[in-house]
Amino acid sequence: MLLDVTTWYLEMRDRSEFRPKYSDDPSLTVLQAEVPCPELNRFLYTSVGGHWYWCDRIPWTYKQWWAYVNRLDLQTWVAYYAGTPAGYIELETQPDESVKIAYFGLIHQFIGQGIGGHLLSTGIQQAWDIGANRVWVHTCSLDGPTALKNYQARGLKVYREEHYSRDFPETPPGPWPGAHPPSFYGDQ
Repeated sequence: MLLDVTTWYLEMRDRSEFRPKYSDDPSLTVLQAEVPCPELNRFLYTSVGGHWYWCDRIPWTYKQWWAYVNRLDLQTWVAYYAGTPAGYIELETQPDESVKIAYFGLIHQFIGQGIGGHLLSTGIQQAWDIGANRVWVHTCSLDGPTALKNYQARGLKVYREEHYSRDFPETPPGPWPGAHPPSFYGDQ
């Protein structure tokens, strides 16, 4: 199926532009995954991205995942709700000392509970704390329906927009082969 896609590139050039939104829910914690673990990052990638056509890394081998996560310039932060993984953010320090939000999102059942604003705020704060001179990300019209709004609400500004068409399967791949993601209209 041919889909029209819009990609937005957003950036924050100064820490003073940051508008955090933290939750005071005691069931929510965000921790850095300090030990490189390809299984964890693959689980998060497919669990979050399976609903949004995140397909590029599905065919990666264990060796490719290991090489990706076992780098000093990558940080993975995981949100847990009542001990259950709820989402994640990957921060990737670039050669120009900017920090790219490589991946960010929530597992379907945790969307709409204020976790996304908290997790994104934690990630942006960490990016500035590690010495970023700029924080940036790109998102597209195939990502979650509130992704762009969340980035903008935290202070990131659109600096470029692209439009293209690409072939995709009829439905997103889901979190694992054979799983069909529920819609966002009440299906569970």
